[in-house]
Amino acid sequence: MTDAKARGLLVVYTGDGKGKTTAALGAVFRALGRGLKPAVVQFIKGKWKTGERLYAETIPGLVFLTMGRGFTWESDDLSRDKRAAEAAWEEAARLIGSGEHGLVVLDELTYCLNYGWLSVDAVLATFEQRPAHVHVVVTGRNAPEPLLDRADLVTEMRAVRHPFSKGLPAQPGLDF
Repeated sequence: MTDAKARGLLVVYTGDGKGKTTAALGAVFRALGRGLKPAVVQFIKGKWKTGERLYAETIPGLVFLTMGRGFTWESDDLSRDKRAAEAAWEEAARLIGSGEHGLVVLDELTYCLNYGWLSVDAVLATFEQRPAHVHVVVTGRNAPEPLLDRADLVTEMRAVRHPFSKGLPAQPGLDF
């Protein structure tokens, strides 16, 4: 696509419903299909070997970095989690700024912003300074208003029903 109006978009998938990471990974598959070189940085996930992570390791040309320490409510050291988030952001900013990747997914970045581990202003400045062709997708609940204001596309996932409320655990291959 060589449209003079084409440019990299900032996309946010947020809300309390499931599907934020799944939507972002759908964009990764589209990017791969169109010859864009995608990269994914996961800010919170880390302890579980998710299905998407296992499969991503088999895809040539896909940068897939799981840099988190796991769910914060299970953490025994939030300062270590903050350092992990800062390291993940350094790598994410490098990937965005390099221009090598047509799509960079920042999975669960919103949590790091809401916990104050990363500066919203610094993150937005990186987005503003990115090469014009780079698409950025951010996922996570409770996306901060300044991020929503800057985004070209915002989709809010709404929880209607979840099997967890009936005591059913996360299902391999569907939930992770």
